[in-house]
Amino acid sequence: MERIYVFDTTLRDGEQVPGCQLNTIEKIQIAQALELLGVDVIEAGFPVSSPGDFNSVVEISKAVTWPTICALTRAVEKDIEVAAEALKYAKRKRIHTGIGTSDSHIKHKFNSNREEILERAVKAVKYARNFVDDVEFYAEDAGRTDNEYLAKVVQAVVNAGATVINIPDTTGYCFPDEYGAKIKYLIDNVDLKNAILSTHCHQDLGMATANTLSGVINGARQVEVTINGIGERAGNTSLEEVVMALRSHKDRGFDTNINSQHIYSTSRLVSSLMNMPVQPNKAIVGRNAFAHSSGIHQDGVLKNVETYEIINPKDVGIDDNAIVLTARSGRAALKNRLSVLGVKLESAELDKVYEKFLNLADRKKSINDDDILMLVGKEARLNRIKVDYLQVVCGIGVRDVASIGLNIAGEHFEATASGNGPVDAAIRAVKSIIRREMKIQEFLIQAIDRGSDDIGKVHMQVEHNDIVYYGFAANTDIVAASVEAFIDAVNKFVE
Repeated sequence: MERIYVFDTTLRDGEQVPGCQLNTIEKIQIAQALELLGVDVIEAGFPVSSPGDFNSVVEISKAVTWPTICALTRAVEKDIEVAAEALKYAKRKRIHTGIGTSDSHIKHKFNSNREEILERAVKAVKYARNFVDDVEFYAEDAGRTDNEYLAKVVQAVVNAGATVINIPDTTGYCFPDEYGAKIKYLIDNVDLKNAILSTHCHQDLGMATANTLSGVINGARQVEVTINGIGERAGNTSLEEVVMALRSHKDRGFDTNINSQHIYSTSRLVSSLMNMPVQPNKAIVGRNAFAHSSGIHQDGVLKNVETYEIINPKDVGIDDNAIVLTARSGRAALKNRLSVLGVKLESAELDKVYEKFLNLADRKKSINDDDILMLVGKEARLNRIKVDYLQVVCGIGVRDVASIGLNIAGEHFEATASGNGPVDAAIRAVKSIIRREMKIQEFLIQAIDRGSDDIGKVHMQVEHNDIVYYGFAANTDIVAASVEAFIDAVNKFVE
C-alpha cells in the first residue's frame, strides 16, 4: 500500500469559521487528539496574525511529540521569522509559505504580474529554508491557475528548496477530472526531485472529497483536511471521508497512518469545543451514518450487515453496544464514556460534571454523547456574568413575563420584564440589568436528538459597538438555553 500523508488544518483553516475560535488549552486538547488519531502534520496556526495564534503554536509544539507541527505564513519575511520563532519547541517543524498564482489573485489581490509573483515565491521559500529544512509552498487559487504557469512556479520553488507543494482549489471551483488532470500535468511536467504534491480542496460546490481523491489517484501524496470538514465558507475536505474512502477501496493501493477507531471521538471533541454541531446525515460521523429506517434496508442489514454498510461502525470508533447512561449510572460509567469521547477529567472536575449529569439524567429518558459533551463544555466555561435564577410566566391569553437574577462578578442583580414571548421577555430582563447597546443578529435553535425532553442547542450572534460576538448554550429548557447563549456572547465583550 502506498502511503498518503495526512495534513490536518482543523486548528488553522478549520478555526477560521465564525464563532468557532478556540483558546490555547482547547487547541492543545484537539492537537493531542489528532496525534492519537495518527495525523502526520498538524497545522497549528498563523503565528503572525495574533499573539494568541503565536502562543498556540508554541504550546502545541511543546504538547505534541511525533507529528510535524506546521505554521502558516504569507510570502513575507516578517511572517516567516515569526513562524520560525513560534516553532522553536517543535520536535519536527514545517513552515508553510506561499502566494496567489491565479491571474485573478495576481491582478486584483497583488496588483502585480506573473514574473514578480514568481520572484516573491522563490524568495519566500529560500528565506524559510534558512530556519527549517521542511518548507511547504502553497500556490493559492491553483485551481484557477493555468497549468503551464503553475508548473513554472512549482518548478521554481522546488529548485529553491520546497519539500511539499500545496495545490489548493481555494474556491472549490474545479471538477474532479479537472483537478486530477492538473495534478497529473505537474507530475508529468515538473522535476519534483524529492518533493511531493499536496491537495487542499474546498467544499464550495460540494466536491472537496472527490477532488482530493482525484488528486491522490493522479499523483498527490499528501492530503490537507479538517475534522468534520469544517472550514471557511462551505468548509474543507473532510478527514474522515478521505481516510475511509481510501480504506474502503484498498484495491486502489493507498492508505494512511490514521487509527480510524479514534475518528468518532475526535469528531465529537471538535464539534463540542467549536460549538459546531455535526449534521445528522454527515458521512462517517453523522448521527444517521449507520442508521437504517427503511424496512427493506433493515431486513437486509439483519440478514447481512454488508448489504447496506460498507464500513463497520466499530472501525471508526462507534460502538453499537455502548453502555447506556441513565440516572442510575455511576461515576465509573460516566468516566468511561468520557474517555471514549476523548475527554480526560481530574477527579474534582469529574465530580462537578457527574452532579450535572445526574440532574440532567433525572429530566431525560436517556443521555447521549452530545449531552455529555455539552455538560463538559458548560462546566469548562468561566464567565463573569452567571444566571442565579430564571422564572418565566407565559401561555395563551396571559402576558409573557420573565424574572431573572444575575451574578455579575460577585454582585447580585434582579429584574423583571415583559416581551413578545418568553425568550424575548427573558432577554429584555437581562438587557435591563446590563444596560449595553446590543442587538441580536442571528438566533438558531437546534435539537440534539429528538423528543420533547431533549436538550436544545442555541447559537446566537450579538452585535455590540459594530462587532459581532458569538454565544452558545444547551439546556432542556429552551428559554434558559436562549438566555444562557445571550449571556455567553455578552461575557465576551463585557468589561
